[in-house]
Amino acid sequence: MQRFTNKIAVITAGATGIGFATATRFIEEGGKVAVLDLVEPETKVDGLLAVQGDCTDLQAVSDFFARVGRDLGEIDILVNNVGQSARTRRSLFVDSSEEVWRFVVEINLLTAMRCARIVAPAMKARGKGRIVNISSNAALYGTLYQADYAAAKAGIIGLTRALARELSPHGITVNAICPGVIKTGAMAHNSPESIAKLRADTPVGFEAEPEEVGGLIAYIASDEARFLTGQTIAFNGGRSFL
Repeated sequence: MQRFTNKIAVITAGATGIGFATATRFIEEGGKVAVLDLVEPETKVDGLLAVQGDCTDLQAVSDFFARVGRDLGEIDILVNNVGQSARTRRSLFVDSSEEVWRFVVEINLLTAMRCARIVAPAMKARGKGRIVNISSNAALYGTLYQADYAAAKAGIIGLTRALARELSPHGITVNAICPGVIKTGAMAHNSPESIAKLRADTPVGFEAEPEEVGGLIAYIASDEARFLTGQTIAFNGGRSFL
């Protein structure tokens, strides 16, 4: 399939994991892709514009989108993929600090709002576009020790629904995906015991590959999904339901 011929996509945190798998899928299907990430891509891929920068830095983000406009052209697809839990700083909410909350909300929710605000006006003017926001199963499950992360990712769902109502009449669809246990680098921050428990709590009994999430994103971002908007898709092996 060549569903993304003459399409330009932007993916935040697109150098590894789900973001990189999605970028590769778009390119395989004829698209041009730009990614913004703190690190370089996992491997060199023709057709990928990779820029190193911090997605929480407004100036870095603004400069990145300006470069995409100059080098590639008008953006057709935005995948808001950047996100992170508190990781080693996570704790029960009663023991948590506002400094950590602010970091978690900034990197998960405000980055998505910032990027969507940049691309939406041009998409609206052109009468077409796709925005895919990556939330998390934590937003559905209410994961222990991750109240800040669950709150931020639930905010992604609310943002998705509000933007869908606002932008869908202008040819722009906005949807969210809530991944569960995926084999990405983030899994390395979990102990073997934690990973075993996550796997046991997942009815299908295994972790998904990043490429599987990329396949779902590719469908949502394609012209085939023109009737799909404002939706939250739980891609979590049955760990929780909507």
